[in-house]
Amino acid sequence: MVETAADIIDSMDLHSLGVEITETDRGLALVGDGMELIADFSRMKPRLKPANLKRELLVQAARIKSVDRAPSVIDATAGFGEDALLLAAAGFTVTMFEHNPIIVALLRDALTRAGQDNLLASAVSRMNLIEGDSIQELENIASSPDVVYLDPMFPERSKSAAVKKKFQLLHRIELPCSDEDELLEAAFASKPRKIVIKRTLKGPYLAGRKPHYSLKGKAIRYDCFAFASENCIPNA
Repeated sequence: MVETAADIIDSMDLHSLGVEITETDRGLALVGDGMELIADFSRMKPRLKPANLKRELLVQAARIKSVDRAPSVIDATAGFGEDALLLAAAGFTVTMFEHNPIIVALLRDALTRAGQDNLLASAVSRMNLIEGDSIQELENIASSPDVVYLDPMFPERSKSAAVKKKFQLLHRIELPCSDEDELLEAAFASKPRKIVIKRTLKGPYLAGRKPHYSLKGKAIRYDCFAFASENCIPNA
């Protein structure tokens, strides 16, 4: 019998982690030491407007040449699914992998709520969450995706005190990526047309591998590996 996220959470000693899972009127929440984390897509709505989506650096980085179907993305580090939502709203079909059962539960709750929102439902319908180890899944995937997206957790991303507090809570249940080489090699093994990696603007390359090109914003950059017909470098 395969354990679900709920089964695993029930068996965890959340008290020892200094957190608990609770139902609120705004959704399922991870709480601890006066901090609260809720996966909620509603604040993303302004960014999903067509004119704004075109300016999203992630959407530009993930863009591939025309295909006769919606391009497919594997988000191997789903987290709270906000980047996956941007890609889905831009027309990609997104398969999200997340191994942490607490994050899975919070994300599933967010997807359920978003599916009942007229402004989010269309994008959410193109998002599929799979609970599991993305490294194993990528190495054994049956059909190559168009894009593999990687966003290994890096806690220095924001200097905001509020965000730092939330990362403190998140780090109690999910440590930053420690197997960067294995993650990147698994992405290569899936033979996508493109790999897109989210990093801080001045952060190191993932696993020390220099990408083919990068798109840079004010605080974030997207390192891109492009293969075959996708190897042309866009204007950055």
